Amino acid sequence: MLSAQGYGGNGKMKDYHYTGPVEYRFSPYTFNGGTVLAVAGEDFAIVASDTRLSEGYAIHSRESPKCYKLTDTTVVGCSGFHGDCLTLTKIIDARLKMYKHSNNKMMTSGAIAAMLSTILYGRRFFPYYVYNIIGGLDEHGKGAVYSFDPVGSYQRDTYKAGGSASAMLQPLLDNQIGFKNMDGVQHVPLTKDKAIQLVKDVFISAAERDVYTGDALQICLITKEGIKEEMLPLRRD
Repeated sequence: MLSAQGYGGNGKMKDYHYTGPVEYRFSPYTFNGGTVLAVAGEDFAIVASDTRLSEGYAIHSRESPKCYKLTDTTVVGCSGFHGDCLTLTKIIDARLKMYKHSNNKMMTSGAIAAMLSTILYGRRFFPYYVYNIIGGLDEHGKGAVYSFDPVGSYQRDTYKAGGSASAMLQPLLDNQIGFKNMDGVQHVPLTKDKAIQLVKDVFISAAERDVYTGDALQICLITKEGIKEEMLPLRRD
């Protein structure tokens, strides 16, 4: 029996206009927001991130930190597609365990950065949608920060911001830490207290302007004694 939906009010069949083929697209990626930041000092490093996990104008979680502890002297901050963040950190953790069992020691921060570069480059034709920043201590006990693009290119920095609010954080870090384009300014060494306070200030400012950053701030302070974590509430709207 023919459906009544195919007929108009006069009992005649409706005329359907053929508009051509319809294309449907599926994207394997989505952007879940979030901001990560790393700062290196003389004998310490700081990796910080917010805890908001969102998609569009929806907040999926307010307790999703993006800092992952790799070793006692290395932390990685990941932002972008949350599914790829989880997959990538699991792969890194497995590779670290394999290295430890084979060599009876843990990888240094520089070695982890080089390993992560090869992992990302191996997926260059279907990349992990993740912006990674590694913070830790190098083999000499000095603070080190390594920043990556999604396909494995990386470099060592003194400070770096990534994620949805990076365009707001990076200029402030350039001014307060890098003293970029500033004449007659004394370049004083960065202390732990000043670095922690600066990280708090920039995230508080970013939460005021970026809808993908907020809820809480997780700060990981890395020293030779280990990793110390601190939480600070941010805007929740």
